[in-house]
Amino acid sequence: MKKRNILLIEDNEQNRYLATFLLEKFGYQVTPAADGQIGIETAKKFVPDLILLDIQLPLMDGHAVARALRQLEPLNDTPIVAVTSYAMVGDREKCLAAGCNGYVEKPINPETFVAEIEAFFKTHPTQGTA
Repeated sequence: MKKRNILLIEDNEQNRYLATFLLEKFGYQVTPAADGQIGIETAKKFVPDLILLDIQLPLMDGHAVARALRQLEPLNDTPIVAVTSYAMVGDREKCLAAGCNGYVEKPINPETFVAEIEAFFKTHPTQGTA
């Protein structure tokens, strides 16, 4: 089985480091992007198996990024998972309405984070098997 590629769109360096460390420890290949525009451009260059998307990004918020990613035909079936500190009533629904397939709250729990992400591969089994 090939190594699954995850695009991590996260502006906070410490959050990027922690998520990358945890995912790489379990064999995932992580490509970081420090803002939404870089994330969109990176996604155009290669189609990741999954996208982890912070919602509170500079310049372009995560909702706008998710909508832009969904406009790219090669990404139609790519799971997008919001990873965000937004945890108010309605925030999950806003993420889903923007094109995200799921939602993980920050701060992430290092003990459960990878399992939460792996669950999205189980619901999208064709991703990462080509």
